[in-house]
Amino acid sequence: MIVCSCNVLSDGAVRACLSGSPTGPRTPAQVYACLGCSPKCGRCARTIRSIMRVALDRVAHSCTAACTSTCSAVKAQKAEGEIAA
Repeated sequence: MIVCSCNVLSDGAVRACLSGSPTGPRTPAQVYACLGCSPKCGRCARTIRSIMRVALDRVAHSCTAACTSTCSAVKAQKAEGEIAA
């Protein structure tokens, strides 16, 4: 599905950019940069954030209890207020 008409970005391209890496993009602007483009009208930012939230949740849930305190994905979500500290 195309999520950005201006840059013709698909949801698959956004997910591939995120790749479940704790060091991957954390903002829509970083996703654009990762994909070699820049935001135009901005209408897709909400959809990109939603895709990112799902991807970051998968990374956070894949952590074991032992790594949660040191996991950079969990720390990033806490810093952004997405999960309770």
